[in-house]
Amino acid sequence: MIFRASLAVVFLACASFAADYDLVLRNGRVIDGTGNPARFADVAVKDGRIAVVGRVSGTATGERDARGLIVAPGFIDVHTHAEDIDDLPRGENFVRMGVTTLVLGNCGGSVRNVGEFFHRIGTNPVSPNVATLIGHGTVRGRAMGGDFDRPPTAEELDRMKEDVEQAMKDGAVGLSTGLIYLPGTFATTDEIIELAKVIAKHDGIYASHMRSESAEIFQALDELFRISREGGLRAHISHIKLSGKSNWGQTDRVVAAIEHARAQGLDITQDQYGYPASSTSIGTLIPKQYREGGKFGENYTNAQTRARMIEDMKSRRERGGFEDYSYAFIASYRHDKSLNGLNVAQAAKKLRGSDSLGDQIETILEIQNHGGASAVFHSMNEEDLQRFMQHPNTMFASDSGVRRFGEGVPHPRGYGNNARILARYVRELQVLRIEDAIRRMTSLPATAFGIKGRGFVREGCWADLVVFDPTRMQDNATFTAPHRYATGFAHVFVNGIEVVRDDKHTGAKPGRPVRRNAD
Repeated sequence: MIFRASLAVVFLACASFAADYDLVLRNGRVIDGTGNPARFADVAVKDGRIAVVGRVSGTATGERDARGLIVAPGFIDVHTHAEDIDDLPRGENFVRMGVTTLVLGNCGGSVRNVGEFFHRIGTNPVSPNVATLIGHGTVRGRAMGGDFDRPPTAEELDRMKEDVEQAMKDGAVGLSTGLIYLPGTFATTDEIIELAKVIAKHDGIYASHMRSESAEIFQALDELFRISREGGLRAHISHIKLSGKSNWGQTDRVVAAIEHARAQGLDITQDQYGYPASSTSIGTLIPKQYREGGKFGENYTNAQTRARMIEDMKSRRERGGFEDYSYAFIASYRHDKSLNGLNVAQAAKKLRGSDSLGDQIETILEIQNHGGASAVFHSMNEEDLQRFMQHPNTMFASDSGVRRFGEGVPHPRGYGNNARILARYVRELQVLRIEDAIRRMTSLPATAFGIKGRGFVREGCWADLVVFDPTRMQDNATFTAPHRYATGFAHVFVNGIEVVRDDKHTGAKPGRPVRRNAD
């Protein structure tokens, strides 16, 4: 009896000293994600969620002193190509620049079975949270096989609708298109509208890499607006830009077109990365008609077709306003890694002994014939970039995959995008207020993409939090040395678990599947 009574006393004593919270961040300046001014407050976390924002008097299992630091919602990157996150589960290049939620499935390419993918993420933990779009190119490829250059039959379109419907039921946040890539480039606007209507039934979003980001951008915008109008859903412009010297300086016209569409009742948003250079396949330098249906090899070896292809490439280059292809840098070419980091002119000189325009074109064709390569294109203008950045509905997104440290010479945005916005465009150039920049990385993407319970420092929300020093925040990746992590992050929490401490990954993998409109 005495023994039992003693156990009871010990139990009551332990219970009386149980902490009120799992974590308290004290003395920080909280930027809550709404755009409101920063304020001094403590943030308490319990069971993975924010329990208190204000003066916290209770005890915690763990405490962090955030004096002199900003406490903000974890950043949401709405444009990633991180489908291999389950192979590289730490997602280190993302979380070390404050990104706590990734949106996959952009530019028309995604996992096909969203439910199965989310199951894998749930059973094989990853560091960041993961949401996904369903890719139009993915469902079109499955329905139509390799026969792309035509409209789908009624049966094929029904199959595409079924795949999209199932993806939305499984929690996809919307539909994406990549209308400069196969097979999306051959899709009609009507086809996309039919799929958009399926998305609209589930309150999803339509996100598009449009048909043009250069000379025909206004026609491309009109198509996106039509899809939004007739599909009855929100629409989002992926990585908004004006590519090619001959197109620079038209940002006011582009913004005016977007604002006109919004005034007509359309819900249009956009994202961008904070660099005046893009990145995609080097094959996009070759007119699509020579790449369609997997027939590039045949066209490459046919002397007559090849001659036409070369002339068309010369014409396209002239319309873009560039003298040659020295603005295009090879990022990852598996066939010959010695070319990685060289521009096309330098690669031509190395391979062919000449950097003439003809030899540059031949080099591009040779690279494509050997499996292609990813490339970085310095084809944008800094003033245009800043003008798009100042629009209140522009989000900041990396357009990056999960990086294998040290592999290739990829675009630095995959390591530094969010930090660059805060360091260069907030602190140094003062293009944006810090509160507004944070809003574009948090509550704006959460609201537009139907990501509930995230994007705010608010009681009841998931405890995705970044704690950083605004005076030290820095992107360190460059175009010549891209494999450098961002710095200035004291702490990054995903669902209340610390994944970054003092600019180092902790090894924790608390990320969760994020389903559309599910808290």
